[in-house]
Amino acid sequence: MKYRKHEAKDYAREHMRGIWAAALNPFNPDFSLNEDGMRRNIRHWIDELSISGLFISGKQGEFFSMSLAERKRTFEIAVEETQSGGATIMSCSDQNMDVVLALARHAQDIGADYIVVHAPILNFVTDRDETIRQYYQHISAQVDIGIAMWSHPDSGYLMSPELCAEIAELPNIVAIKYSVPRDMYCRLSEIAGDKLLVSTASEEEWLDNIIELGWQLYLCSSPPYLIQSAADRRMHDYTQAAFAGETEKARAIWQSLEPVRQALKSSRPGGKPQAHQKYWQELLGQAGGPVRRPMLQLTEDEKTATREAFANCGLKT
Repeated sequence: MKYRKHEAKDYAREHMRGIWAAALNPFNPDFSLNEDGMRRNIRHWIDELSISGLFISGKQGEFFSMSLAERKRTFEIAVEETQSGGATIMSCSDQNMDVVLALARHAQDIGADYIVVHAPILNFVTDRDETIRQYYQHISAQVDIGIAMWSHPDSGYLMSPELCAEIAELPNIVAIKYSVPRDMYCRLSEIAGDKLLVSTASEEEWLDNIIELGWQLYLCSSPPYLIQSAADRRMHDYTQAAFAGETEKARAIWQSLEPVRQALKSSRPGGKPQAHQKYWQELLGQAGGPVRRPMLQLTEDEKTATREAFANCGLKT
């Protein structure tokens, strides 16, 4: 590891910044992992789009349909391909604690920068806060690597800002992907911003969060490589302008991306986010491929609508 456990917060504060993207895992036509395609994607994201870090094998990456060995393999590929630049945060999320810890230890052993673990599904639990508190305490005690929490509606509840702030006292809890309403993540930034890097996955809110909340980290979703190309890096450009205090310039660039955002949203069929985004990747020249069950493939009509939206969105390729 590049830091010791008690140094995790300071290390993250210095190095965990900029735009981090959640990777979609490309699959071959036979549904096997497309390792070559994954490597090409990572090199494009880091070298040509200047994405700072990659969130590997999360929900976007269909971790729920992958074996433990496959998830570990994606970690290894990401670490190998970011040796010359870029950082990694490995999704160790699972309902089974043994799987969480096996992935966390593997990430630590191979030199990943951080891990992320989403709050477990606890619809059947009454003392939820204490369960979550002890959940992250246990993971923190087992590994030295920096840990990001992740709270989102898919768990069946949202962690309160106060609970997140309490868990952030643990020595290697360094960040949170907080997929919650804005008033909640503003509150968490207020009460725990000195010990926790707070972020959310909304690209539309990213600029305001830099300007109004002083955020340094976008953690993270797929827009960094879906609304940008090597010839058109407007998300990167408005981010750098905002970091430099050039607010009006940043706002103008951000606003110019609205047709791209709307094209991506309007052409996405309900219930098919990974399939749609993988097809959009292919239109950009990246490796995409099919999705695995239980996710559904795009129909030919849905592909046609996506191509038309892509062609008219104004993104330079």
